[in-house]
Amino acid sequence: MTDKRFRFGIVATPADGSPDQWTKTVRRAAELGYSTVLMPDGLQLLSPFPSLAMAATVADIRVGTFVAAAPMRTPYAAAWDAHTLTVLTDGRFEFGIGTGRPGTDKFAEKLGLPYGSAKERLQQVRETLDHLAELDGDRHTPVIMAAGGPKSLALAAERADVVSIAKGALTPPAEVIQLADDLRTLAGDRADDIELALNLFAAGDGELPPWTKMATGAEPEALRATDSLMLLPGDPRQMADELLRRRDVLGASYISVNSAYLEELAPVVEILAGQ
Repeated sequence: MTDKRFRFGIVATPADGSPDQWTKTVRRAAELGYSTVLMPDGLQLLSPFPSLAMAATVADIRVGTFVAAAPMRTPYAAAWDAHTLTVLTDGRFEFGIGTGRPGTDKFAEKLGLPYGSAKERLQQVRETLDHLAELDGDRHTPVIMAAGGPKSLALAAERADVVSIAKGALTPPAEVIQLADDLRTLAGDRADDIELALNLFAAGDGELPPWTKMATGAEPEALRATDSLMLLPGDPRQMADELLRRRDVLGASYISVNSAYLEELAPVVEILAGQ
């Protein structure tokens, strides 16, 4: 399905607002062989762009938004922030952008910005990427897009370097595989250049924490019963084998995990290093 080597990221935030906790997490991720620290977007969190700028100064690791919500910034402002991080990190920044998760409408309202229709929000993404290309000039900021609908998949096939299939936690794996196939068909000659990302909410066989239900909208039992791709059960060797299988059938080689499972996935990162 793909000959791309695995790389691994963690999805993290300065959860308690502590700079010491944030820098410790970033340094530990780098020590364990993760390639990227990714940060979500939302007014309930600290701002991702300055947080990631700080992260890039404390460890030799890539940083990225996962993903910035287009309605929370004007297109030029988002592109400006992204380009700035590309310059200041010497090319270690990945710009994840999407149309916004449920609840983003409230954030946009608080910021005094229009939320817009789905069509308008997708156009914001396109305009942001246009501005970013203009600002980058001879540079290139890698773009991560979260895409699930036909129009967002088409834009991702045209513009993204990395694509995360944006579907619910209970989406059957076969449907996600079909969407990945659709993406490659839409991408045509670009298909081999696109890296497919898979985000995990949990790894290993431990009990799922309460926030899993809040983040996914699904009970732990339902996630397990549907073989949700957001879970990666088993011991390290079993988890590694499952990721090899998912790369074969889905094409996913860029694996991210919630930072709560930083240590649990670390043996898998080591097993699959260079593969």
